[in-house]
Amino acid sequence: MNTVRTVSDTKRAFYTLHTRPVSSVYRRVVEELMVEIHLLRVNQDFRYDPIFALGVVSTFDRFMEGYEPATDRDSIFNALCRAEEIDPAQFRADAQMAQASVRGRNNEDLKTWVEQSAASGGADLAGTLYNIAHNATFKYSRLFAIGLYVLLETVDADLVSEEAKLNEMVEQLSVPLNVSASKIQKDLELYRSNLDKLQQARKAMAEFIEGERRRQQQRIEEQQKKPQRHLNPRNLTQQTPLLKSPHRCIFPCQPFPSP
Repeated sequence: MNTVRTVSDTKRAFYTLHTRPVSSVYRRVVEELMVEIHLLRVNQDFRYDPIFALGVVSTFDRFMEGYEPATDRDSIFNALCRAEEIDPAQFRADAQMAQASVRGRNNEDLKTWVEQSAASGGADLAGTLYNIAHNATFKYSRLFAIGLYVLLETVDADLVSEEAKLNEMVEQLSVPLNVSASKIQKDLELYRSNLDKLQQARKAMAEFIEGERRRQQQRIEEQQKKPQRHLNPRNLTQQTPLLKSPHRCIFPCQPFPSP
């Protein structure tokens, strides 16, 4: 019997765990991330590691920033992880551990540390780098590239803002790790482009909402400035003379026929 879960199984599990509707703007982000994680996990060459976890957590947090209601974000992330049969707390903890391993280093120190870790291993992230470098069937993914990008960003935020320097660093780190620099560079170019587009969309939406708020406030103020019309009771009496005679028919009446 085939026990490999399908994408449909994963999606069904997600919407069972998170029962509130997901905003249409963000639904595509959630489902694409869900499918990507699923397809990796059913691949026999895939091995979970903290850099992958950092890529997942960072992708979710950055693309879901601004989601409303904000209280739903944790529920969506937890449901996404549990639908993939992964502990969301482990994802978060491993992502934090990966960043903590490089925090406080500079670019040169980072390169030396990666080279040493890839060659000799060590605890925590150093051991992960060693396993990647010595795994001939290492399953590369876009989420791994994003995790590596966040590590570089943690070390030097200015570095990742300059494409030439970023590509140079990627090339230097890819050698000891035995991964393709060109694949990482291509995926990071798309990732950064999508982030820029999302930020521009958020800015445009915020400006639209603020403009609507101002227009609504202006309409209210203009309405309040208009003079109020008051009804005169004497005019009401003059305009309804028919009410004085209870026996008068207000519709065209025909006499009853004689018996």
